[in-house]
Amino acid sequence: MDGARSRVLVAAFAFAVALTVALWTLPRGNPAEASHSAGSAHEAEPAGAAASPAAEHDGTSHEASGAGGADGWKAMDDAMAKRDKSFPAATEGQGGQDLAPKVLQDGTKEFHLTAKAVKWEVEPGKVVDAWGFNGMVPGPTIRADVGDKVRIVVKNELPEPTSVHWHGIQLPNRMDGVPNVTQDSIKPGKTFAYEFPVTRIADTWYHSHYNGTKQVSSGLWGAIQFGDVPTPHKEKVAQKQIIQIQDAGVIGMTLNGKSFPATRPLKARVGDWVQVTYVNAGTMAHPMHLHGVDQVIIAKDGFPLEQTYKADTVNVAPGERYTVLIHADQPGKWIWHCHIFPHSEGSQGMFGLVMEMRIT
Repeated sequence: MDGARSRVLVAAFAFAVALTVALWTLPRGNPAEASHSAGSAHEAEPAGAAASPAAEHDGTSHEASGAGGADGWKAMDDAMAKRDKSFPAATEGQGGQDLAPKVLQDGTKEFHLTAKAVKWEVEPGKVVDAWGFNGMVPGPTIRADVGDKVRIVVKNELPEPTSVHWHGIQLPNRMDGVPNVTQDSIKPGKTFAYEFPVTRIADTWYHSHYNGTKQVSSGLWGAIQFGDVPTPHKEKVAQKQIIQIQDAGVIGMTLNGKSFPATRPLKARVGDWVQVTYVNAGTMAHPMHLHGVDQVIIAKDGFPLEQTYKADTVNVAPGERYTVLIHADQPGKWIWHCHIFPHSEGSQGMFGLVMEMRIT
């Protein structure tokens, strides 16, 4: 028994010594030095790698807002008021316009899209080198009815190949628009004709599927509406609108190809029912918040919901579409924006993903 007790005491003493040595050898640098050391890995990143999408609008620094001086806020307040009150600001170009088809002898609706470089004014004075369909960003809206046969001829006038994918559409595999999988890429100067029947209602979009990181965010996308999403209680819809969201590339934080204050207000009469489809063509989710009136979600990705529901904020992920009904029952100017503030508001005022609903 005494031998066993001795061995236990020796083992305990050895463990205590080992623990003391380990603790003694830990670094004793002060917290500031440790923080600096931990941050050194970030210094190795490429310049601008962690830049905010709203960096040009100067919304993250207290110094930038003029908060340092007793009256420093006045300049910021004046700049914000000037910018915010300039809405809706005029710019050249309007995206998403309806594309009229040519009706062939057999009844097929034939549409023509040309992908080419275009100078695009995103907001007043900010002109970017975009790539668009038919000279606009977003590209034209394609509409057809269930039961139609469509033929969409795509001509490539870009300096590199392209293709077009018809997102969420039921169609023959060879028409899916993925280079090296279902077709060859459309080379510069060449054309490709996509043909398929419209078999069901679709509230969706089309986009390049070649070098998509660059081509889509440069402007190569557009909306599709095949048929009509039914309203849950046969509400009589006064107007239908599409809000196409982008957040990357040269087009940047935009709604329908424009950044606030160049976005357009949605105008409605008191008592109107308005149907809106969100299309997220960007790279991140955007919680779209409408002040003052409810949004009734009636369809997800073009599929009518068995159970509709109300929300004041609708979170739209990349590639998703949500169709909402809005009862314009509260007169006024109601701001409509992404609720991620670095996408919509900074020290210079509102920007990017902001528009208004005006109910009179």
